[in-house]
Amino acid sequence: MSRLVVVGVQWGDEGKGKMTDYLAQNSDVVVRYQGGNNAGHTITFNGQKYALQSIPSGIFNPKIKNVMANGMVVNPKAALAELEKLNTVGIRDYQLFVSDRAAVIMPYHIALDGAYESAKGKKMIGTTKKGIGPAYADKYNRIGIRMGDLLDKEYFAERLNDALAVKNLELKMFGLPEMEFEPLFEEYLAYGRAFKKYICDTANLLNNEVQKNSKILFEGAQGVMLCIEHGTYPFVTSSSPSAISVPLGTGIPPKYIDHALGICKAYNTRVGAGPFPTELEGDLAHYIRERGHEYGTVTGRPRRVGYLDMVALRHACRISGIDSLAIMLFDVLSCVKELKICTHYELDGEKIDCIPSTLSAYQRCKPMYIDMPTWNEEITEVKKYADLPENAKLYLQKIEELVGVKISHVSVGPDRTQTIEI
Repeated sequence: MSRLVVVGVQWGDEGKGKMTDYLAQNSDVVVRYQGGNNAGHTITFNGQKYALQSIPSGIFNPKIKNVMANGMVVNPKAALAELEKLNTVGIRDYQLFVSDRAAVIMPYHIALDGAYESAKGKKMIGTTKKGIGPAYADKYNRIGIRMGDLLDKEYFAERLNDALAVKNLELKMFGLPEMEFEPLFEEYLAYGRAFKKYICDTANLLNNEVQKNSKILFEGAQGVMLCIEHGTYPFVTSSSPSAISVPLGTGIPPKYIDHALGICKAYNTRVGAGPFPTELEGDLAHYIRERGHEYGTVTGRPRRVGYLDMVALRHACRISGIDSLAIMLFDVLSCVKELKICTHYELDGEKIDCIPSTLSAYQRCKPMYIDMPTWNEEITEVKKYADLPENAKLYLQKIEELVGVKISHVSVGPDRTQTIEI
């Protein structure tokens, strides 16, 4: 598997950071192919916890080339702050490459993100208000600014003028202060100078790495159920975290993707609004949330918690062509008093095995459960699959049976060493 894609197959926060870090140790290149600093990866090793938002997870290894590809939206101010934070904890020796075609998140994107959310009232999406959606919208409206633009003073001035002619009208419409050209121009020219040593044609770099048969690891942000194309629309992100978006987001032809690893939490969580058929309330939800530290890496918001949803998981695996699964935070389920798996939905009296396209229909879906045996043994120190409690193994076997995909890894703790390979 020279070119492996790590894909979240739920609503994000599945533990992709840990698995990317774990697999990156045998990689030559690690690539972020979509999203921005609205999604974080938490990585733990040597007893130290690191939170990344836009920087690829291979940044801790000086031998790895870390690529922020063209499918990303980059907030240069936030990315520089992230690098400075790494610097303060001694992470200074790294290789970083930023696509000259990656879209830039500007201050007006952040201002408008909040305004759009407020305008929705009770129907707000629950975005992180980091400007991600408006930046992607400008990209497709063809008034976006790209990282390479920041290196060309005259061209950047032209692009910024054109953008402000439109964005200031939007800001004015929402009663927000209009933004002046000169301060923005000077600030982002400075970011261009700071990033100049990193900015390049990353598609060309990656295709050269392919020709050298380098081991390339592609990591996405969020999860397939938040995909703009195939997720629970409109409660989705503004890009596609699925494996099928890797070629477009990186410039790598589809034929060069060898394997898609689905990262799946042993239960379900979701941040923000939107349908969540298996959502739990009460003591069990509190137990899982606290034991699993289910709070957003970026926002700190408490995550909604639910039983494992196989309808959503099968959907995500189909969309992304998942070849194997990594089951994360499995240790969290030790000592729970009740354990269920959702196998199908009931919609208006009919048993279904699909995700309805409309919010209205999805909100009417009722989960159909099977009961699973529980286990009381702690498993954080288990190193081999054979040493897991029998009921824990039954849970994993039932996942394989219901989704039709083999499990290749099981995580029993946050550290990279707490990973069982099957």
